[in-house]
Amino acid sequence: MIELGPLDLSPLNVAALGVFAVCWLFYQPLLNLLSRRGGAAINTDLMIVRGAWMHNMARREGRFMDGQLLAQTLTSSTFFASSNLILIAAAASVLFGGQASFHNVSSLEVIRTSSRLLFQAQLGLVVLTLARGLLDFIWGIRQLNYVLAAIGAIPERADDAAHHAYGDAAARILNPALHSVNSGVRGYYFALAAAAWLFGPIAFIAATLGATGLLFWRQRRSSAAYAIADLRKLLETPAEPPGR
Repeated sequence: MIELGPLDLSPLNVAALGVFAVCWLFYQPLLNLLSRRGGAAINTDLMIVRGAWMHNMARREGRFMDGQLLAQTLTSSTFFASSNLILIAAAASVLFGGQASFHNVSSLEVIRTSSRLLFQAQLGLVVLTLARGLLDFIWGIRQLNYVLAAIGAIPERADDAAHHAYGDAAARILNPALHSVNSGVRGYYFALAAAAWLFGPIAFIAATLGATGLLFWRQRRSSAAYAIADLRKLLETPAEPPGR
């Protein structure tokens, strides 16, 4: 056993925590690396799709539809952020519930925690994962408001070059905004994996690898990933002139 003061961590617990840290912190860089080497990836392909959307938006005389679409995105992001905050409050209430919370939870047969300090570390990891997701949601929501302001600022009458420049600027706000929202949603997956630590290190490792594998599959091998990749190809293929 590894003694960390009053906290006893077995080598298997340390290994499980290491696997989680690697998957949680390096998932996005690894996905970006795989995307640069080729193959479908929803987040990467959608950057091109959103760019095309913003360029088309800049040329439209009426942009009510674009504002409505972004408002829907803002509403769903706010819902996820509110749900995230509720989960943080629930986990934190148990975390700071003292000895009574520890005794109540540890009395369950399925819970694998050897000490109150280990129990606090397990719940603390859940809170930390959710808190990082909440910060991503907050930043994403703020950036979505910036996109709405950018749409309102684009002049309706301008030449094609100006509209293209405005659309490009709006896309450079929209893509990071939705990247932050996606990171917040991904936090739910890893929060569930972190909660699995309460059931033991084996369950923790299995849940972490399962969540990471599911995320990679949805990004690169799901039907949505292939459809969005096809849409990207269509957008990047030059349109043939009429009459040909």
